[in-house]
Amino acid sequence: MPRTLVVGANRGIGFELAKQLREVRGHQVIATCRGPSAELAALDVEVIENVDVTRDEAVAHLDAALGDRKLSGLWVVAGILARTPLDALDWDAIRAQMEVNAFGALRVVATLHRRIVDEGRLALLTSRMGSLADNGSGGFYGYRMSKAALNAAGVSLARDLAPRRIAVGLFHPGFVRTAMTGGNGNLDPDESARMLLDRYEDLDMETSGRFFHANGEEIPW
Repeated sequence: MPRTLVVGANRGIGFELAKQLREVRGHQVIATCRGPSAELAALDVEVIENVDVTRDEAVAHLDAALGDRKLSGLWVVAGILARTPLDALDWDAIRAQMEVNAFGALRVVATLHRRIVDEGRLALLTSRMGSLADNGSGGFYGYRMSKAALNAAGVSLARDLAPRRIAVGLFHPGFVRTAMTGGNGNLDPDESARMLLDRYEDLDMETSGRFFHANGEEIPW
C-alpha cells in the first residue's frame, strides 16, 4: 500500500486530498495540520499536529514523528493568501506569504526528501497566479511573488531529485471554493482534489518539473 504524506490537510483542498487518497485511491495517509480539526480527526488517516511550515523546529517535529518510515509520495499543500494592492501594500502580509508558500514548502522538502522512495513522487500545490505569462490583472503582490518563487524551487527540485527518479509535480488546483477564496470559485474542493490526483498518478519523469492545471492543461511560466 502506498504511504503518502499530505502537509496542510486540515481543511479545503488538503483535506480532500487526504480523504480521497485514503478512501478512493487506497493509500496509507499521514496528514499534518497546525491545530486540531474535527473533520480531519474523523478520517481514517494518521494526523500529526503542530506542524507550522515556517518553523524549523515544527518541521523537525514532523520528521521525528515519522520515525523510520519511508514515503511513496509527498504533497505540500500548506498555503496562505492575502490581498496586497499597490496602493496599500502590507509588507508583513507579503513576507508571511513568502514564508509559508515558498520558504515553508522548501523547508518541508529539504527536511523530508530523503524519506521519499526512489521513483516516488513529490507534489507542490502552486497557483497559476505565480505564472508571469498568465498575469493579466496585476495585484496580489505577495501571493503572486510567493507562488512564482515556489515554481522556481519546484523546477530546481525536479533537477536535484532526477537521479533518484523522483518526479516533481507543480499543480494549480483551479479556482476552488474554499475559505482561502472566501467561498468564491467555480470548483468545489472534492472536484479539484479528484483532478489533482489524476494528474499526480500520471506524473512521471517526462512531466517532472512542469506546471499543470488540475484539468491537465500545461500552464506557461
